[in-house]
Amino acid sequence: MASFDIDGDLIRKLADLLRETGLNEIEFAEGEKRIRVTRGAPAAAAAVHLAPAAPAAPIAAAAGAKPAQHPGAVTSPMVGTAYLAPEPGGTPFVRVGDQVKAGQTLLIIEAMKVMNPIKAPRGGTLTEVAIADAQPVEFGEVLMVIE
Repeated sequence: MASFDIDGDLIRKLADLLRETGLNEIEFAEGEKRIRVTRGAPAAAAAVHLAPAAPAAPIAAAAGAKPAQHPGAVTSPMVGTAYLAPEPGGTPFVRVGDQVKAGQTLLIIEAMKVMNPIKAPRGGTLTEVAIADAQPVEFGEVLMVIE
């Protein structure tokens, strides 16, 4: 295992991000360095796992997520909390069966207190919404499917 200096500030920032988003795990990779911060039970302190990064290793999506290889899969470009409507209790941006246009807003992901609109990469019919409103999402996780 390659050794490298541990950046305590980075680990604290990642742990804070876990608390803010309600996620249980986050991973940061830069070159050959990889830092994964996980948390268990709420009373447990965050655990830090250090390992060398595998070359071109994809970050695994959440367990049970649909394969991102589906040609119409819209995947999360970031870690955060997904919202299907512009405001709590509001009308969702899109619903299953809706015709969507390329560039149309499908949902928003809140990451680090910033609301990021996720737009349709192509036009078609929305056939599946794979997440719930206000659900934490991981990078690469399938959010919706457009056919």
